[in-house]
Amino acid sequence: MKPAKFDYHCPATVDEAIAVLGRYQGEARILAGGQSLVPMMNFRLATPAAIIDLNRIRGLDQTEVTDGTVRIGAMARQRRLEFAPLVAEGLPLLTEALRWVGHLPTRTRGTIGGSIAHADPAAEIPMVLQALAGEVVARGPEGERCIAAPDLFVAPLTTALGFDEILTEVRLPAMPPEAGYAIEEFARRKGDFAIAAIAVMLVRDGERCTTARLATAGIGPVPVRLLDAEAILKERGLGEAAVAAAAQRAAELVEPMADHNASADFRRHLTGVLTRRAILKARDRQNVRSG
Repeated sequence: MKPAKFDYHCPATVDEAIAVLGRYQGEARILAGGQSLVPMMNFRLATPAAIIDLNRIRGLDQTEVTDGTVRIGAMARQRRLEFAPLVAEGLPLLTEALRWVGHLPTRTRGTIGGSIAHADPAAEIPMVLQALAGEVVARGPEGERCIAAPDLFVAPLTTALGFDEILTEVRLPAMPPEAGYAIEEFARRKGDFAIAAIAVMLVRDGERCTTARLATAGIGPVPVRLLDAEAILKERGLGEAAVAAAAQRAAELVEPMADHNASADFRRHLTGVLTRRAILKARDRQNVRSG
């Protein structure tokens, strides 16, 4: 199929793009990598009045570390980030997540900002944004504002970004060098959308777990932090009983969706199973990194 008729704009600056967005009053869409938007337009699931292509705007794909925060331009391609030493060193959880994203052509064109702004419940990158307590920078007519991960995702394919705002940067606190991390995902095939996924980051000090971060993808309408499950690990440590209790609590916390891929009960079951696996993998990986 072909998309419905639309106007096409290719601005040279962010300010120019914002001005064009404002003229269409919510009827325009941003084109970054196009890996989600273009198929939706071809199937007439999205029929925007205009497309605003960001690919000729310079400076939106830069990556740097400032004061312990990894700052990634929204137009940075996923494939480049997958092999970027700066990301591997500071955000190994993101590096691991990118290997789960779609297939090679998807990662080659797809951008980190595009994945986050699209807000697909099954996407891995928004899950990492939650797990690492990151934030995004949005620029609009009134200037810039930062939106923390818990405040960004509102509903499936819906964020707190205004219709005249553009996501320009992703900010993620660098992980402690000794942190253990893991992602466990269940999908029908490698590269398919996640039916359920869990991201984990752990830091331990002897028998104590000083930091625990658990986040979801594919389970509910938006990615969420499993705060109560994290609290169990910080209170009880990383022994088998504590890990089992955290996994059980994770399954209780989620509000799973039901669709043609899986029932809500199955997604709840997967939450417990994947959480336990991810915690154990992160724990064992930290032992290796610390040793």
